[in-house]
Amino acid sequence: MQTRLFLGIDTSYYTCSLALVDEAGRLLEDQRRPLAVALGQRGVAPQEAVWAHLNALPQLAEPVLRTHGRAVAAVAASVKPRPVEGSYLPPFRVGEGFGRALAAALGVPFYPTTHQEMHIQAGLWSADKPPQGHAFLAVHLSGGTTELVRVTRRPGGFAEELLGGTQDLHAGQFVDRVGVALGLPFPAGPHLERLAASGVPGRVALPSAVRGYTLSFSGPESAAQRLVGKAEPADLALAVLHAVARSLEKWLLHAMEETGLREVLVVGGVAANQILRERLRQRLEHPAVGARLAFAQPQYSTDNAVGTALLAREIAGAAGVTG
Repeated sequence: MQTRLFLGIDTSYYTCSLALVDEAGRLLEDQRRPLAVALGQRGVAPQEAVWAHLNALPQLAEPVLRTHGRAVAAVAASVKPRPVEGSYLPPFRVGEGFGRALAAALGVPFYPTTHQEMHIQAGLWSADKPPQGHAFLAVHLSGGTTELVRVTRRPGGFAEELLGGTQDLHAGQFVDRVGVALGLPFPAGPHLERLAASGVPGRVALPSAVRGYTLSFSGPESAAQRLVGKAEPADLALAVLHAVARSLEKWLLHAMEETGLREVLVVGGVAANQILRERLRQRLEHPAVGARLAFAQPQYSTDNAVGTALLAREIAGAAGVTG
């Protein structure tokens, strides 16, 4: 009997991605193409992202389908950023349209999912010690989302309850804006991390603003911008990452007290940062706090379609799809 395969598509503002997993959850294909951003710019316009995906997605898909197309049992795509009413970004329509057409041509089901659910599923699959409880907290940190959700497992995946988010800038925007101001390429996260590695802790301090389940990065970003050209770049880069970490510490301490949950999954591109991970582990896994943190592996923290393919597998299994 032929092994069933599950295809996932994700078309974000940062990366065009396509992935394939088998029914055991083994990764067979992980194809990605970052969207080009000119030096000094802080992203791409919606029409530019749509055009980039229209060009890249068929090129990524063709060799995968030539090899594995006959075994594909279901297709999933991220059709919007988050699983809430009104969540919408134009680039995701490219992946949705391609996925729906492909599923119809192959005669297999199409499953719409979201970019945030992709990140959470990729984290559950790739983390060294993923959450084991029926419910857990998840933090999604990226250039387009900074949210804290309560995740509850269910057949075919999980349900999310939004607990809080940012009232202005996202964590990735904070990192990117300061990084670009320091002359770093966009997305600035990996470059800022390398720069921060030689920074001196405490030499530059930035504020953090958290009130209950709401946090803000506009104040820290403004404070950081005032120090560009005055503070040592490495010290400022480290201060940015520590400001993000302090905000998350306060946020999660409040959430753990309110919900009683101690397992936390951290996903999204910003979560790939090792300085941020180490700081959070040091503070929140202290015996006095008792949190159990899990992080997606760095290559699956950034935008990918692996989580989408895994969701296709989960949904198909719950629906009893035989292929």
